[in-house]
Amino acid sequence: MSRLAGKRALIVGAAGQGNMGQTIARRFLAEGASVAVAGRRRDVLDAFVADAGGVAVECDFTDKSSIDAMVAQTVETLGGIDIAVNATGWGLLKPFLETSAEELDAMYALQLRGPFQFMQALIPVMRERGGGSIIQISSATATILFHDHDAYVATKAGTDHLVRSVANQFGEYGVRVNSISPGVTETPMTADATAVPGLMEAFVKGYPLGRYGTSEDIAAGCVWLASDECFMTGQNLQVNGGLTLRANPGKADIEASVAAAMARQG
Repeated sequence: MSRLAGKRALIVGAAGQGNMGQTIARRFLAEGASVAVAGRRRDVLDAFVADAGGVAVECDFTDKSSIDAMVAQTVETLGGIDIAVNATGWGLLKPFLETSAEELDAMYALQLRGPFQFMQALIPVMRERGGGSIIQISSATATILFHDHDAYVATKAGTDHLVRSVANQFGEYGVRVNSISPGVTETPMTADATAVPGLMEAFVKGYPLGRYGTSEDIAAGCVWLASDECFMTGQNLQVNGGLTLRANPGKADIEASVAAAMARQG
């Protein structure tokens, strides 16, 4: 496994134990890349590096100066950046009419402004070296929506269009920019949801392939987008088992599925 041999990768959003960012980092390391993992929790990053390899870079993705410093430190440590993955995210589940200005600002800072400023920091680095691959982790909900998830889906949809715009402007420099849209994915962030009896049964009905996703599924997609085999830019890769061919369940469907599961448990 050496599809990324000689590549230097920066993965943001890897400061959660066993989260999607860490899974992607492990896969990149297995494929031969040199990897820097970044996020807010230095202790978690250091533990990951001690176990899997790579280097740790602390970063607050809502702060431009921190983003710029992270990119500069990665360039200095690894000697450059060929691949960059943004796997940050915050799964706010809040009714539209109850979402506060503070929550909306926090979502915007992390999930739209952060990616925008991350790409601003990356483009000069990649343009100077003759190209690279930027991968934004988006969401199937940017396409098929989900109730009480409005701030989340709006910012994810915004990054999808940002990907297209940046890809269009900087493709001539060899910079490819793409996004990946998972559906429900088995990660620490979804652990509480997957533990609710009947909840995942309601969701899995929408997946033509018969199961919801794993972080390994997303990591495999990232490997292809990061590799020299990929002749694609400005696109959204739907790595979600066909979910966007159908739809997420509505509130009534979820409530009925949970109620049925609870009844079965007695």
